[in-house]
Amino acid sequence: MADSNAPQANAAKKNRNRVTLAGLLITLGVVYGDIGTSPLYVMKSIIEGNGGIEHVDQDFLIGSISLIFWTLTIITTIKYVLIALRADNKGEGGIFALYTLVRRRARWLIVPAMIGGAALLADGMLTPAVTVTTAIEGLRGVPVAKHVLITNQTQVIIVTIAILSFLFIIQRYGTEMIGKAFGPIMLVWFTFLGVIGFIYLCGDLTVLRAINPYYAIKLLVSPENKMGLLILGNVFLATTGAEALYSDVGHVGRGNIYASWPYVKICLLLNYCGQAVWIEKHQASGFFQHLSDFNPFYDMMPSWLRLTGVALATLAAIIASQALISGSYTLVAEAIRLRILPRLRITYPTNFKGQLYIPVVNNILWIVCVLIVFFFRTSAHMEAAYGLAITVTMLMTTILLYQYLRLRKVNRGLALLMLFFFGSIETVFFISSAAKFMHGGFVTALIAVALLAIMFIWQYGDYIKNDNSYRIKDVSLLAYKQQLHDLAHDESHPLFATNLVYMTRVKANNKIKKNILYSILDKRPKRAKVYWFVTVNVTDEPYTAAYTTEMYGTDYMVNVQLYLGFRVSQRVNVFLRQIINDMMNSGELERQPQKYTTIPDREVGDFSFVMLREELSPSTQINGFEKAIIQARLFLQKITITPANWFGLEYSDVVEEHVPLILGKVPIRRLSVLRQDKDIDQLKAEVDDDDDDENI
Repeated sequence: MADSNAPQANAAKKNRNRVTLAGLLITLGVVYGDIGTSPLYVMKSIIEGNGGIEHVDQDFLIGSISLIFWTLTIITTIKYVLIALRADNKGEGGIFALYTLVRRRARWLIVPAMIGGAALLADGMLTPAVTVTTAIEGLRGVPVAKHVLITNQTQVIIVTIAILSFLFIIQRYGTEMIGKAFGPIMLVWFTFLGVIGFIYLCGDLTVLRAINPYYAIKLLVSPENKMGLLILGNVFLATTGAEALYSDVGHVGRGNIYASWPYVKICLLLNYCGQAVWIEKHQASGFFQHLSDFNPFYDMMPSWLRLTGVALATLAAIIASQALISGSYTLVAEAIRLRILPRLRITYPTNFKGQLYIPVVNNILWIVCVLIVFFFRTSAHMEAAYGLAITVTMLMTTILLYQYLRLRKVNRGLALLMLFFFGSIETVFFISSAAKFMHGGFVTALIAVALLAIMFIWQYGDYIKNDNSYRIKDVSLLAYKQQLHDLAHDESHPLFATNLVYMTRVKANNKIKKNILYSILDKRPKRAKVYWFVTVNVTDEPYTAAYTTEMYGTDYMVNVQLYLGFRVSQRVNVFLRQIINDMMNSGELERQPQKYTTIPDREVGDFSFVMLREELSPSTQINGFEKAIIQARLFLQKITITPANWFGLEYSDVVEEHVPLILGKVPIRRLSVLRQDKDIDQLKAEVDDDDDDENI
């Protein structure tokens, strides 16, 4: 096996886990965008849910801050920062990285991984819309150079859509340059949050009593809390970015998150406390009681600071949106390489590490975000739908974390304690958020269900296709060794290619799909000097780039096993040329000098790649549901990226052949020979003469 990338991968891992000033700045810009914009709407949502500012008092406010404090502490700090960040896959985090660590424990673990991934993607479609809308609403009625630029909600919608559209348009060009500014901007943003909150907190330090969980529990059962337990659905918005924090550990390293999170948490809590003090002091104000677009985050700012606050909030919202868009690309790319989603075209617009772009995902996110803005119109309505999907993702992560702890031989009792403790809390949050279903939560639920349906079709369809009880059994490659030898040396057949390559999966005992050999030997014998059977294995380690070869004692058959990490682009054409050069240099393969070539001293012959496209045969004998799943999967294959493009062969000589996909046991119907003239005459009499032309 050859693996030239292992030292680089180990060095990269060490660098990612180092704590540096640059790393801390990048962490602020990449990791905390979602959770960092929560002060824009959390207190606003809690107050509105209780009937408005006139229906709250000091006990209610202290209880609300206590709920926020303990939600951030239990969910974000303990579960994600202290536990989940340690469940990384060679430095990579997120629900799919966690799934790769535990998937061998049980086949059913693919279910929570798919549910959690679909819910996380659905929530990511809503986040850019709600954060940018909330930020722009703060500009409504604010004079800029003595002119009020935004006076009504329609203008807010127009500006929001313009910002979101610009953000999605620039994705194809890469965001390396603006990405470098994210860290300093977010440092200013969090400092701004902390300072503003601290100034108001100094006016009433009694709010710090919220650290005592007694006030959180008291509020949940207090008659002053008109929402009861459902208030947790609004409180939960304070920690929605925790899952994104876990997903981004691969970009910044665990150490930088450990070092930066205390500062971020303190700034967030100071701002929440400051908002609570301001609300208490203005609770009796008739002006704010009748203000329809009341938002304590903006209203507590002095008029001379309001424009600066809105500008910073808008930048923070854009950064949060960018982080979620990039996170969606990464999540989809990992799902594709784990065969949870169909293949989609992935490009790398810059040399910036880890930055990728998926056009289809970008366009879908863009369309959905714009439709959400049009449908909900105000941030208050969006908040009613926000958070439901992410509670599902957190529950699924808890299930997988339990399996990870068992894999690491953690005491079963402790692992179960973690499962029930976090599972119970997140179930309560889910029930609270489920109350939002009819108020807009159904939108994210429908998106999540649609994504989950695609994942199910892709996964279950693959299972049906490869179930040996359904399809023609695989054959041994070695059983056709002599025929391939004879064909390779049979000059009565024209040379099809010097190197004939099939992208397939050579399984244990050298088993291979029979239609591969049918293509070589039966359809039209394809003579080549070397037959290549290439298998791409996606590894759990994200940056693996290695291979093995097996020639079975020949110089005309090569079984190549490529081992590529789930973050490595599958450029098979490039890898294969390296492999053939390595084999020639080691003497395993003869040189293939070319008489006609533009490359001086070329010793590698031409390549031809044969791609087999399966079409469901009418002879298939499986039940209607499974048949519908297979047809849906084949349809997804047809409308997504072609295998040639996926394997990096778009500029290579690729031949596509259509082969029938026959599943199930097909009954063989034999024709009987008619020998009696009377039988022949009887059948002729039953033939409709008008149908003769149909046989032509």
